[in-house]
Amino acid sequence: MMTDDEVSSAVDALDKAEKTQVQTGLLSLKFPRMTMDNAYKVQKAWVSKKILSGQKVIGWKIGLTSKAMQYALNIDIPDSGVLLDDMKFVNKSTIPAGRFIQPRIEAEIAFVMKASLSGDVTVEDVKNATDYVAPSLEILDTRVLRVDPDTGQSRVIVDTISDNAANAGVILGSERHSVDSFDLRRVGAIVSRNNEVEETGLGAGVLGDPILGIVWLAKRMAQYDQKIEPGQIILSGSFIRAIEAHPGSHIFADFGDFGNVSVDFGN
Repeated sequence: MMTDDEVSSAVDALDKAEKTQVQTGLLSLKFPRMTMDNAYKVQKAWVSKKILSGQKVIGWKIGLTSKAMQYALNIDIPDSGVLLDDMKFVNKSTIPAGRFIQPRIEAEIAFVMKASLSGDVTVEDVKNATDYVAPSLEILDTRVLRVDPDTGQSRVIVDTISDNAANAGVILGSERHSVDSFDLRRVGAIVSRNNEVEETGLGAGVLGDPILGIVWLAKRMAQYDQKIEPGQIILSGSFIRAIEAHPGSHIFADFGDFGNVSVDFGN
């Protein structure tokens, strides 16, 4: 287990990395006793620091729900992070150069909630609590190195959780749908970078059904005395592998009848 001083040290390292745009080393190496509970404690402390500086919580993201992302990171369990108001970008907007360290993009189905959820909820509970669903892109960024240069060790789950699940941004499409208007398992996206198709996928890639991502999140949050609140955005998990968003990248996600969403990255 980590001491309170070690938690504070991890938070300071993450915060410094984000502000200086220089990644910190693997927390799993620096704090080899770190557990998942410790990692969520680090995440919570870092988010609390951001809230004290004036930021507001607008929702949650669920990560590592698809086999594609789990295989890519050699991680076999989902994680979650907090969405803050400075992470929300307008559809078709341009991200200023230098805003992120190593941005990547994922395509997801976003849920916007009209009622609270927490604990051992069902699929029907999630449907009843959902205001609408929409196409979305998530921007990932890593304040922690992906691979340690000396040992060759890759990030593990405690690194990603501490790093707010690599959370950095969200862009919602303008289309809004009732949760029952589509079979979300079959909602898919063709995601292009600079007019070349990079990834495709279906909602079923997220735990078999994106709604099950919300079920998982509600159960996890109850363990930490948290809950999903009305009005919050929930990113249900990516069904594609993350796409590198180099400077000058134009990202376009075509969800077919479900809608589309795009973002540009400045040079």
